[in-house]
Amino acid sequence: MYHSKITGLGFYVPENVVTNDDLSKLIDTNDEWIQERTGIQERRHIVPGEDTTTSMGVKAAEIAITRSGVAKEDIDFIVFATLSPDYYFPGPGVLVQRDLGLKTIGALDVRNQCSGFIYALSVADQYIKTGMYKNILVIGSEVHSSGLDMTSRGRGVSVIFGDGAGAAVLSREEDLTKGILSTHLHSEGQHAEELVLKAPGMGGRWVSDILADNDPDDESYFPHMNGQFVFKNAVVRFSEVINEGLEANNLEVSDIDMLIPHQANLRISQFIQNKFKLNDDQVFNNIQKYGNTTAASIPIALTEAWEQGKIKSGDTIVLAAFGSGFTWASAIIKW
Repeated sequence: MYHSKITGLGFYVPENVVTNDDLSKLIDTNDEWIQERTGIQERRHIVPGEDTTTSMGVKAAEIAITRSGVAKEDIDFIVFATLSPDYYFPGPGVLVQRDLGLKTIGALDVRNQCSGFIYALSVADQYIKTGMYKNILVIGSEVHSSGLDMTSRGRGVSVIFGDGAGAAVLSREEDLTKGILSTHLHSEGQHAEELVLKAPGMGGRWVSDILADNDPDDESYFPHMNGQFVFKNAVVRFSEVINEGLEANNLEVSDIDMLIPHQANLRISQFIQNKFKLNDDQVFNNIQKYGNTTAASIPIALTEAWEQGKIKSGDTIVLAAFGSGFTWASAIIKW
């Protein structure tokens, strides 16, 4: 039995900065309203034709691989988390394998939305623990901007999300006191429709149905979110899954050196910080700059925290996420 250790991190966001004031020219909203409810000041949107979910994932992955010191030919497997693939099929994992020029290794796509990166990390961790693979590339990447309702009708959702990608290389670690100590995954599908994009989907409205109806009031292909319901569930599940990870490893809240929550809403992160009585140096947030990048948010934040020297060898790192599904997850890492 082995542990898996993060040996390289990287992230990429588009250069195109979209401020709250920029959105106010398209949507009946303003900077004060957005910041008060979400904490977001700006986000990045792709320029169509320049970036895709896959291309951003590749750029983040190249940085992570270089920093890991692992040769590209020694990458054994790819796990790619996203809700916004370039194509309905195939998924972006195989496109990354192609675009990075990797050998014919396996590529797995994970569809767990906001908790997707932790789910992907957990999958990769199991493969390494059992000895099946030695070095695995894990990516979270999202393009939201192309699929948002950029009218006043969609302002409750469209102001929240941004585009970007983050990546990590997981490698075999024989010292069982280091690396990923545990991961904890949950779901509650009875609330799936509270945060959902229904169409196109094989179970209801497919592309042909949307085209045939040609209904300008059809909102099924835009994201829907019951914001208050999601918030109430998020703060409960965040707390539960963080405590679950600590208890599994005989750790106390005081042992947390850095909590990196999924960047869903700054108010959720602040609620959790206050509940656990963590100081500002123990929690990392960057939603102010990037918005909610779903599966990309944790690897982007983890990379930035590491780049800024906020994560050091020997630190106990807690990752936690909650999102559509409902799914939620945590990971406890000894750096």
